Amino acid sequence: MNPPPLVSVLMSVYNSERYLAQAIESILHQSFTDFEFIIIDDGSTDRSLEILQAYAQRDPRIQLISRENRGLARTKNELVSLARGEFLAIMDSDDVAMPDRLAHQVAFLRANPDVVCVGGAYDFIDEAGRLLEHVSVPLTDADLQRFALQGKVLINHPSAMIRRQALEQVGGYDETMHTDGILDLWLRLGEVGKLANLAETVLHYRQHQHSVSEQKQWLQLEDKREACERAWRRRGITGTFAETTPWRPVDRPSRYHYYLKYGWSFLNRREWGAAIIYGFRAMRELPWKRGAWKLLTYGVIKYLTTTLSSWVFR
Repeated sequence: MNPPPLVSVLMSVYNSERYLAQAIESILHQSFTDFEFIIIDDGSTDRSLEILQAYAQRDPRIQLISRENRGLARTKNELVSLARGEFLAIMDSDDVAMPDRLAHQVAFLRANPDVVCVGGAYDFIDEAGRLLEHVSVPLTDADLQRFALQGKVLINHPSAMIRRQALEQVGGYDETMHTDGILDLWLRLGEVGKLANLAETVLHYRQHQHSVSEQKQWLQLEDKREACERAWRRRGITGTFAETTPWRPVDRPSRYHYYLKYGWSFLNRREWGAAIIYGFRAMRELPWKRGAWKLLTYGVIKYLTTTLSSWVFR
């Protein structure tokens, strides 16, 4: 057997055919190359397995397993059990890793042996890859632990790199949670070492209505509360749970404000087409609200003015 790589990149896949190739390519083209790429197809019913098999035939770093659906936490623990690397890089099948993500995180963990998990800043993108906003994150263990104990997940899971020894020490992902119990994992890891984030952007994090996070928001909120209560008991402290609603839009009013926020952002960046799309989406949610019509009107006017000007002065 070949000597183990320094990094094991772990990715679970379930019905991700639309975004899968871009996610895989973003790992295969990392500037850091000493890694294995372990992928489990968790019972996909679309073309995901076909796409994965094509990549596995082309790149020997890919280790592909396909089987029936077993759910997030079980699949992630299975991925960990297959890993040989000292560091485990988590990756989701609908996101895009920045080219130097692995290099930056490996360098950080080597320079900070007391840190057991490091994430990084990231950008929200939508289903078409359009930039929604940049997300800066707390960098220090003290800040991350303080927020985590309030129920806030400020290490983005698919941007994380974890020391395998530490993850095995805390018992991996808790399969009794409703979802994958990310906050619970960060809190347990924070009890055997330090947590950190990089200031550099390491990931484009995709938001779309078919993602697991989008569909299981209330269950994730229950998991967060349970994780905090367990951590308070373990640490012998009295805590306050600060998360009262999911962070993503969950109903028509919240989706309306979500689309309006990013629609105006596109307009301000002179991305007229995207502004029009988001204006239509906001109008679809609450058609009687003036904000959506205003955004849509401005977007159309700007688009037509720019198009006509470029045509006239060609």
